[in-house]
Amino acid sequence: MSSDAKRPKVEGDYVETRDERLQNFLQWCHEVELTISNKVFLSKEGTVAEYGMMAKQNIDEGEVLFSIPRNALLNQQTSKVKAVLEESKGILENTSGWVPLLLALMYEYTSPQSHWKPYLSLWPDFKALDHPMFWSKEERNKLLKGTGICQAVETDLTNIQKEYTDIVLPFIQSHSNLWNPEKHTLDLYKSLVAFVMSYSFQEPLKEEEEEEEDDNEDPNPPMMVPMADMLNHVSNHNAKLEYSPDCLKMVAVHSIQAGEEVFNTYGQMANWQLLHMYGFTEPHEENVHDTADIKNSVVHQAALQLAQTEEDQHLLTEKWSTLCDMGIVGDKGAFIFGKKGCLTDTELYTTLKVLCMEKDEFDAFQEDREWEEADDEDEVTQALSNEGLPDLAPTWRRLLHVATGIALNAYTEGVEADRMLLEDQEVLGRMNSRNRRALQVRYGQKMILRQIQQLTQSGSSTSKTS
Repeated sequence: MSSDAKRPKVEGDYVETRDERLQNFLQWCHEVELTISNKVFLSKEGTVAEYGMMAKQNIDEGEVLFSIPRNALLNQQTSKVKAVLEESKGILENTSGWVPLLLALMYEYTSPQSHWKPYLSLWPDFKALDHPMFWSKEERNKLLKGTGICQAVETDLTNIQKEYTDIVLPFIQSHSNLWNPEKHTLDLYKSLVAFVMSYSFQEPLKEEEEEEEDDNEDPNPPMMVPMADMLNHVSNHNAKLEYSPDCLKMVAVHSIQAGEEVFNTYGQMANWQLLHMYGFTEPHEENVHDTADIKNSVVHQAALQLAQTEEDQHLLTEKWSTLCDMGIVGDKGAFIFGKKGCLTDTELYTTLKVLCMEKDEFDAFQEDREWEEADDEDEVTQALSNEGLPDLAPTWRRLLHVATGIALNAYTEGVEADRMLLEDQEVLGRMNSRNRRALQVRYGQKMILRQIQQLTQSGSSTSKTS
């Protein structure tokens, strides 16, 4: 830190920066009684990205780093436009459940007199948001082909356009005293969607709330949580947000040493999810929650390749139809693999089991409706773990091996091409952030798929699953 950095005129020593916006925000925190431990401070220096929180003293497990009163949270219930949004609840219903919050944010973000201005001013133009939805379609297809992100973004953009055109624009046109179509544009709406994706929180539902959930109303809408959204994410986090009736508290989940960054967690997120929803990634080797998908349709395609006769193909059609009727597979479904094995093991186990049955076995299976009897969970989990894959029955192993090869071929480049890029520090240093993040996503997925391919190759150990 610079020795002559200015400090905000608030109680405590929470920041060392010349950043006027950050100082104004901290003054606002003081006014709304958002309390911060004197063991931490906010900074852009020494953090993994943008703003972050650093420890300036050793912190013990269980210590509260800051506490946020409920009235400092920003959502449609605390916005100045609460009344009109409440009155129009029926016409603002949508599948995402985000429209009321986004309308509140549009109003508060553009209102010079907004109570939330010191907080929202931390994002003066949203240029720090670099979700793939802001990339060109050509750039997404070039850098992210095969990762699943391109399809997810296209769906997002279609839904955002439709939501704005069908719901938001007519609403703001009919409330011109609060919103202005020339100011509250589709581009602003899109930026605020990314803002909510990146920075909002959802309070966990209590058991009774889950039981009473109304199909027509989201009981757990997202909300903006000032200060909590300043913390960056890593899989191996050292703090978490806790909820109580009066406030939200960020609590250390283990000891944090002076000089270390304080990290929250956004959940068990694979790199493709982090990039899609938050616009960043972790190094693939550090993200213990990284995953790779093998689409249901890819397993079907692999089974078709292995069907040697017309009779085999006809039988496969019956088997696949049965799996669809069981709800095991679908047009948009996927089998998900983590670093230690399959995470959707029950679905994949049943799929391999059915697709690899002989005709008489399948006929008996259909007649007896054997699928209603669940397989032993521990056996299934072990069979589709990295340790169990080499011991699958040869027909199961071959089918999964071929499917993995098809999944790997969906990427533009092979595993080795990306590995060489990651190992060439000179080339890596010249890459822009989009290229580097896309590379982490691609390579992490390919490494998981290649591991499956290696574990299911022919010549493995004697099978145990029949």
